[in-house]
Amino acid sequence: MTDKPWQTWGKRVLTVLFIVLIPVLLYTLARNLDWNEVRQSLVAYKPSTLIVGLGLALCSYLTFASYDLLARAYTGHQLPARQVLPVAFVCYAFNLNFTTWVGGVALRYRLYGRLGLDTATITRILTLGLLTNWMGYMLLAGTVFALRLVKLPESWALGVTGLQGVGFVLLAVAVGYLLACAFATRRTWHIREHEITLPSLRLALCQVALGASNWALMAALIYWLLPGDLFYPSILGILLISCVAGVVAHIPAGLGVLEAVFLALLHGQLGQGSLVAALLGYRTLYYLIPLLLAVITYLVLEKRARTMRQRGKATLRKT
Repeated sequence: MTDKPWQTWGKRVLTVLFIVLIPVLLYTLARNLDWNEVRQSLVAYKPSTLIVGLGLALCSYLTFASYDLLARAYTGHQLPARQVLPVAFVCYAFNLNFTTWVGGVALRYRLYGRLGLDTATITRILTLGLLTNWMGYMLLAGTVFALRLVKLPESWALGVTGLQGVGFVLLAVAVGYLLACAFATRRTWHIREHEITLPSLRLALCQVALGASNWALMAALIYWLLPGDLFYPSILGILLISCVAGVVAHIPAGLGVLEAVFLALLHGQLGQGSLVAALLGYRTLYYLIPLLLAVITYLVLEKRARTMRQRGKATLRKT
């Protein structure tokens, strides 16, 4: 399929944008970080604790990247897993550090486009990934909130009963999605030039399971780094609340939001210094180290794509 003129120009603009944007974002992140605090937070932990924590973070990213394997089954594209997983890892690492528009959208269109996928297929991959993440969130958060596993401060207007009501709503949405995938008679809709098709029940169940597992692993990492004998479901619930707050605030990586929510909800259970140190360790293991690996992987993918393009041009000249 030949690209339309606007798509060709769009790809060129996107290329220039990434040449400029990626270094700028990395420089801004590096400049705004207090590297001494990061170092001190890591030194406070035993090496074995950090190794297990990094393992939990990488398991979470592998689960994250597997969203795109589900999308491969959903869209029917033929890219092998060895190409899909690195692209998905890079996109999610940039997504978590620099917002969805950079990592989740622009970077995904660029990298998948260079592997030969058309815009419609990439859009469906993106859509299914978002559904997988948030349907898993809704099922998990709905369960935690409905069971009153998180205690809110009395000063919060929502209150435990209000949060429980939110939990029931989230569960209803997640279950409604599964029922639609199982029993809906009309399974395809067309919106402008895009086609939206409900996945099978089996694929939808995999979506919910993967999405919920990823959120559970993120919480497990924080729980592992926190001192004392805390209640894991409560830590999970606090993380789920803070992530929504970060999305609403539109702050990259939820900087400050995560810490504020944890400090408010764990006040009196942990010392502020211990809690901040644990959250700094979490940010280092879950955001900074994967981002460093993602930058290296991104450069390898760009070099490989350039080599493939040069080989293709050489083949065309010979023919």
